[in-house]
Formats: sequence, structure tokens, C-alpha cells
Amino acid sequence: MAEKMVAMILAGGKGTRLEALTKKIAKPAVSFGAKYRIIDFPLSNCANSGIRTVGVLMQYESVGLEQYIGNGEKWGLNGVRSLTTTLTPRQTDEGLSWFKGTADAIYCNIDFLDSCNPEYVLILSGDHIYCTTYDGMLKECEEHNADCTISVYQVPIEEASRFGILVTDEKQRIVEFQEKPAHPTSNLASMGIYIFKYKTLRKYLVEDAKNPKSSHDFGNDIIPAMLKNQKRMYAYVYQGYWKDVGTISSLHQANMDLLLSTEETNIQEISNGNKIYSEDTPSRPQYIGKHASVSDSLINQGAVIYGDVKHSVISNEVIVSEGAVVENSVLMTGARVKRNAVVKNAVLAPFAYVDRDEIVGDDSGKIVLYSKKKAGK
Repeated sequence: MAEKMVAMILAGGKGTRLEALTKKIAKPAVSFGAKYRIIDFPLSNCANSGIRTVGVLMQYESVGLEQYIGNGEKWGLNGVRSLTTTLTPRQTDEGLSWFKGTADAIYCNIDFLDSCNPEYVLILSGDHIYCTTYDGMLKECEEHNADCTISVYQVPIEEASRFGILVTDEKQRIVEFQEKPAHPTSNLASMGIYIFKYKTLRKYLVEDAKNPKSSHDFGNDIIPAMLKNQKRMYAYVYQGYWKDVGTISSLHQANMDLLLSTEETNIQEISNGNKIYSEDTPSRPQYIGKHASVSDSLINQGAVIYGDVKHSVISNEVIVSEGAVVENSVLMTGARVKRNAVVKNAVLAPFAYVDRDEIVGDDSGKIVLYSKKKAGK
């Protein structure tokens, strides 16, 4: 695959629905699962697939994400025969502008792809939680001699109207694309994961760039244009855990899924036997106090627990003081919960400070985001 396919990860989204979590960092850089960043998952998938050339396209708050990705060392993508490149909007003789859409982001980096000269291009989103390898998808793409293969996830038919839906024939060839249909006729939701023959993709990107009426998006423009021209397009049915963490509630739920004791969705099953590579912080070992109570929780290194923690995900450098209660919550790096405070059904942003006797969240089931920091910080 290293000589055959290049991966391009779309990581430029602002992620406004994550509210304060993305005020100063890009959505793919948001913390997840006590020790990871969201971007760790697609990058780890590429590394586990043997893909050795990866372009990460970033736009919003790109500096922090670029610093985190670096040269790809965390994912083993910095070797002599491997390459991780961060790609941002750049100044040209036509001026400087943001990427206009997902397809435009790839088009603006067509010189990079030309220099790689791949047979196939894998397009990924940088903000989904899932673990896989792309070998099986590429194999099916080759067997079908497909111009494009799209990974799909089977959703309940009653929820299909929230997604871009693919309709296929009995051989999984795509015959129709429905963008958030009011009355869906299929439950195959596009995951935003595409494998294109590069020569075919390049032709459509160039044509799309010349169209002033286009929104320059894969789902709205490129895919429909290829279907109209009866290109060979197939669906690849993904089996396994997958979550779009675009909202506070979905991010919280994905964290809670790591705690499920069933083999269907716990962290061992989500990893699907593959390693999830991430940054190894220089933290001290976690400490659980003498009178602390911890159950059904993930606790990362550097956390100090003196209070009660139940069914929660606790990141590094978090401190839960004596008498404090944390339940069904996600505490990101450096969060503080002071004495006798209560945190329920909540996501605490990095370095959030819950003062003594303060109450955050309740038993209503609504997930709240708490981002207040200590005065003067």
C-alpha cells in the first residue's frame, strides 16, 4: 500500500458545536479517552495500514494542531520511506484564501499529490473515532476496478435522514446518493471515507474548480458528478465501532462507550486489535488516595484521586479532592474538582476549575460543558 496509495486527512474544521472546546484549538486536536486526541485515530489507522505518505490538511487554528502532529513521529510516519506533511492554505499569485470546501482543499494541494504520483488516494475525515485498516477497502476497490469506493456504516433507517445516504444494487455498486433525505430508501450512511483512482479524481477536481456554481464539496458536487457520468462507484460496508464526535453529547457518549463492559464497544474492541498511537506525556504515575473510591473508570497517568469517581474518564494531571464526587463525566487534562464539589453528566474542558462545594451538572441526563478556569488563570 505504501507505493500504491496516499492518504489525505481533512482536519481543518472549526467544530463550533463543541463550543468552548474548540475556541482556541482545532476540532481534531480535542482530547478524547483520557490519553488521546481525536486526530490520533485516523493517523493510527494509516500507520496500521502500512500507508507511508500522509497529508494532513488543516485550516482553523492550525498552529497547535501542526505542533502536535510534527513530523509524524508519534505514529511512526517519520521514517526514510514515510512522510507526514501538514498542508495549510497558502499564498499564491492569485492571493490567499481559505479552503472553500472538502474537494477544494484537495484541489489546492494537487501539486503535492502530483509529486507523490499515487495510483489511489484515500480521503479521510480528521474528526471521527474508529479503528481499522484500509487494506480490505482497497482490495475491494481493486477487485471492482472502481473509480471510487465509499465506506458506509449501516444506521437505523429511522435515523438515516441525518446522513448522506448511498443506494446500491445487489453487487454494492452505488446507483444513487441522497443527501439527508426526508424519506430514505437505504440505511447505508457515508462515513466520509473515500478511495479514488487518482487520475479520475484529478480530472473531476480540476473540472469542479472551474465551476463557479459548485460548493466544491465531495458529497454535494464530486460524488454526484461521477454518478451522473456513470463512473464505477462502490460501497464498502464497514464493520466495527465508529462515532462522529461533532457535538458535546456525542463526544461524551463516545468517551462513555470506552467504559462499556461488553466486547462490542469497549476500548479493546474499538481498537480492533490495533495500536492507537498518541503523545506520551511526562506525567507521574496516577495516585488513588487512601479514602478514595474509583469504579468503572479510565484513569490516565498523572491523575490524583482523593474523592469518589464513578463511570468516568479522567485525563492526565486531573485532581479530584477529598469529598468531591465525579460521576458519568469526562475530565480533560488538568481539570480540578475541589473539596465537596459534585460533577455529574458533564465534560470538563482542559484546566477547568470546579470550586469547593460547587455543583456542575445534574441527574436530568443532559450533558453540560464546563470550561471555567480558576480566577487569574
